[in-house]
Amino acid sequence: MQTQAGPRRPQRADARRNFDALIAAACEAFAEHGTGTSLEEIARRAGVGIGTLYRNFPTRRDLFDAVYMDEIRALCRAADDVAGLPPWDALTAWLRRFVGYVATKRAICEEINRDSEMIRGARGVIYEAADRLLTRAQEAGVARRDVSSDDLLRLVSGLTAGGYVDDAQRDRVLAVAMDGVRAR
Repeated sequence: MQTQAGPRRPQRADARRNFDALIAAACEAFAEHGTGTSLEEIARRAGVGIGTLYRNFPTRRDLFDAVYMDEIRALCRAADDVAGLPPWDALTAWLRRFVGYVATKRAICEEINRDSEMIRGARGVIYEAADRLLTRAQEAGVARRDVSSDDLLRLVSGLTAGGYVDDAQRDRVLAVAMDGVRAR
């Protein structure tokens, strides 16, 4: 993914591990407790000192941007990872991962600049991945041809707006929605 913003991942192995641990800890903490989670708590979860956090992420905004971009990269990798599956399975597997991305995005949405070049670029690569998987499913005759990737992403994003009793309920609701996308 070409879109780059905020701090770059360090080159040294130990520094990369700390950077990655901070991103993972922040993602988890923001999902659990919102963006008000203390930076000290994030450093503790990552197993590093607060100075390491600030060395990698001088501002809270840098941390939010890095968490967001990490989710985008993971979402793009997921599209590549499922490409070998049958078209319908690939599309639905990727959309399940997209649901996880939306949950993280909602957690930090108010903290990121939605009009930034970074976010516009990220949106573009998400749509590119969705379009690639949807087009493949449509060409295989398993997805409706009158559905666009924009329709699909809005549908799934809308499904994530509400809370669910558990992951199984969320998966059932996604399956019901995907029945409307399946070609008959």
